[in-house]
Amino acid sequence: MTSEPAGPAESGAPDTVALAKIVARQRAEMDRLRDQAATTAVVERAKGAVMALTGCSPDAAGEELVQRAKAARRTLLEECWITLGDLAPPAPTTSADAPEQDAVVHAFRDPEAGEARDLSRLGRALVRVGTAHDLARCLLEHLTAGTESDAVMIFARLPAGGLELVGHAGIDETLAAQWRQVPPLSGIAALDALRTGEPRWLEDIETDRERYLLIGDPPERWLSRAWIPLVTSDRADVCIGVLRARGGEFTPAAREHLLAVARLCAGRLRAFDPRRGPSADAAVDAVQTVFDALPGSTMLLTPLRAPSGEVEDYRIEAATEETFDALGRTGRDLLGLRLLECFPTLAGDPLWEGCRHTLATGEAYDGEPFAQQEVVAGVAELSTYTVRVTRLGDGLAVSWLRHDSSDRQEQRLADVQRLGNLGWANWNLITHDVSWSSQVYTVLDRDPAAGPVRLTALRDLAVPEDAPALTHAVGELMRRGRPCSMPFRIRATDRIRHLRIVAEAVTDVHGTPVEVHGFVQDLTAQRTAELALVESEQAIVTQHDVLRAERTLAARLQHALLPLPTRPVQPAGLQVEVAYLPAQSGIHVGGDWFSAIELPDGDALFVVGDVAGHGIDAVATMAQLRFTAKGMVITGSSLTGALTRLNTLLLHSRDIHGTATMILARYTPDRHRLVWAQAGHPAPLLLRAGEARYLDRPGGMLLGASSAPHFQEAECVLEPGDRLLLYTDGLVERPSEGIDRGFKRLADALVTHHGDESGSLGPMLADLLESERRDDVCVVDIRVPLADL
Repeated sequence: MTSEPAGPAESGAPDTVALAKIVARQRAEMDRLRDQAATTAVVERAKGAVMALTGCSPDAAGEELVQRAKAARRTLLEECWITLGDLAPPAPTTSADAPEQDAVVHAFRDPEAGEARDLSRLGRALVRVGTAHDLARCLLEHLTAGTESDAVMIFARLPAGGLELVGHAGIDETLAAQWRQVPPLSGIAALDALRTGEPRWLEDIETDRERYLLIGDPPERWLSRAWIPLVTSDRADVCIGVLRARGGEFTPAAREHLLAVARLCAGRLRAFDPRRGPSADAAVDAVQTVFDALPGSTMLLTPLRAPSGEVEDYRIEAATEETFDALGRTGRDLLGLRLLECFPTLAGDPLWEGCRHTLATGEAYDGEPFAQQEVVAGVAELSTYTVRVTRLGDGLAVSWLRHDSSDRQEQRLADVQRLGNLGWANWNLITHDVSWSSQVYTVLDRDPAAGPVRLTALRDLAVPEDAPALTHAVGELMRRGRPCSMPFRIRATDRIRHLRIVAEAVTDVHGTPVEVHGFVQDLTAQRTAELALVESEQAIVTQHDVLRAERTLAARLQHALLPLPTRPVQPAGLQVEVAYLPAQSGIHVGGDWFSAIELPDGDALFVVGDVAGHGIDAVATMAQLRFTAKGMVITGSSLTGALTRLNTLLLHSRDIHGTATMILARYTPDRHRLVWAQAGHPAPLLLRAGEARYLDRPGGMLLGASSAPHFQEAECVLEPGDRLLLYTDGLVERPSEGIDRGFKRLADALVTHHGDESGSLGPMLADLLESERRDDVCVVDIRVPLADL
């Protein structure tokens, strides 16, 4: 490693470019030294293999490797990997094997060939490989270009004959978990390759799926596959699978290259065991022997620390037979695996933090109970567990305690008593022994130190009014064995509690009660709610009667103040029909009103108004506004002047309150002139020559809304055959739609139901209004006769 001083920049600060160059050189030097150290380790292991086979010295073994590499025209590193992959003398080459082996040798001897260069790069990359997963990723990276590989899987043979996925790349974790353990079944291509020691080339998916169980979801994800066994001695224990998305056959060059890659990787796989077995340490083996005899689920963990000293995982050194992981592996199958490999979701879990705490402090960790589903005798069963972690030397002992059925039943019984606010009780009538659950003391507001009471003493806890009935029910239970379900009250420290005792007797062979068991329940909350409901219902009935009486009174007052004519009236030569339809929902009477009279000078006055609100107050306000408006106009007030005075009346009168809308219209017959003013009311609707339109509203605002209102008048000349409609908003308003739609519906109805003769107002309203009205409707229908002019 070299370094050189960085010259200062012009500003006096260090030159960052020069510093960056120094850091880059140092990092490159560190990588070179690291690769050199790894390469040296590979060479030394290969020398040791040659020494073991030939009995030569270290120098002679090194020279032998150099000569072999020169003869085969390979690099020294490649020769070392191949040597490690073939420690035992190779089996005699048959004539059938010769072409493939010659092709492999040719791939190494031709330095110009692309396969040789790829193998050389792969050999250098294998130096950095430390695990089977790293090997799978390394292979996928170096095989993609030459063989169009899309995924790599590495399976190791298990002692029981099945397979374990020890490395993979290019497949997702879900698929890897599904194929983590493969039982020794027929129809598995990787197993077939390991049994025969020959590669399996799966190049036609339709034919292959009939013979093998294909990996993939769906299997069509990879249309062609190759399963190549790695023969490291006289047998194959590891198989590499190469999966391709493209279909078709592997070319001869691709096959030769994959076989050469497998031979090269065999040596690297011998440098590390892809599936670590049990620790060779005698102490650990002794612990495992003890664990094999222990019941329950317990593991012995050894912490694996990062260079910083932080615990990044744990290795399973020993495990009992009942211990199982997320993939269903049990007992000794877990030995040598990492904890996060067996339980991927454990990182960040409270148990993970508990392990760290116990390892650091030595304090035992007890986890919260949790539920986990397991299969017992083929039936899925939900069991409850708690976890305990204790430190054992430099490691941890983790135990899962499964609660048996009696524990669960006891916990469930306690939960039922707590949630139902009840407790069980037993009274032995022979020995006079009494046993209560803890919840009975809570229900009866009794100190547990005072102990339970006899069944006959329950009457002393009840209020005096309930004691006789409770005494009689308990007596019938004890003497005749009649079941008891009796409500009673007690005086607790906070309030009167409403309780219920439900009990039954256990009799002997003669039918004599000898024991009583049952429960006592607190019904205070339920009884309180029932009493509140009864009081509420009574209040509603009372209020309903009051409102009904008020409606009746308001309706009578309204009919007295607003009589409806029995036939059309003809003020100033006009034909006028009126209609008043009260609301059909609710029990209040509204404040809508109308007036259609002939004034002393021969003019006609039309008034339509609507008081906000309902009931007696609305009817009283309507009466005052109706009569005051008529009186003001009759005595000579202008329409706008009358509206101004009515606004003052609403603002300053103590007897009436609220707001109101109104239209005042005056018709002069000799000039056929209609002058009108409005205070926040909908405009009149004019029908002329079969076309309906709303008159332009003059200025005006709601009565009672402002102390300085402004009102204006508008003028309209009526022609023979005209029809003018004055109305309140109940005719056009509906809760489910906008007001503009109501105005259009009214105009269409007026055109549809128009006739020269009177009497069409009723059918039009029947067709226009809904079956149930929420507001009053008041209409004044004014017609100008055809012979009027």
